[in-house]
Amino acid sequence: QVQLVESGGGLVQAGGSLRLSCTASGGTFSTYTMGWFRQAPGKEREFVACIQWSAVYTNYPDAVKGRFTISRDNAKNTVALQMNSLKPEDTTVYYCAAGRAFRGVGICNTELDYAYWGQGTQVTVSS
Repeated sequence: QVQLVESGGGLVQAGGSLRLSCTASGGTFSTYTMGWFRQAPGKEREFVACIQWSAVYTNYPDAVKGRFTISRDNAKNTVALQMNSLKPEDTTVYYCAAGRAFRGVGICNTELDYAYWGQGTQVTVSS
């Protein structure tokens, strides 16, 4: 069983930056694909970024590509999401996820790829 704890959320002005972090415990972190998703009230969970075990392959949707960067430190069991040029529409709860499903290189962008989820951290971007 893998436990995930997110941190780093908060309030920031539009155009600003935040860095989210997720610490994993209870499993062999280096064997897991790690992802970030977000979900606004009343909406479906949305893919934000993912990184496979080797840290070589990453994937982002167009909505965040060029603004967000995912990275991992297998020695510290952490995955981070650096968010730059934040927009009010980025406001929501962000979730960290871990999974071992493998559908191909860089393919890790659906909820079905993940078995474990954190509790979420709130990000609020003011205009």
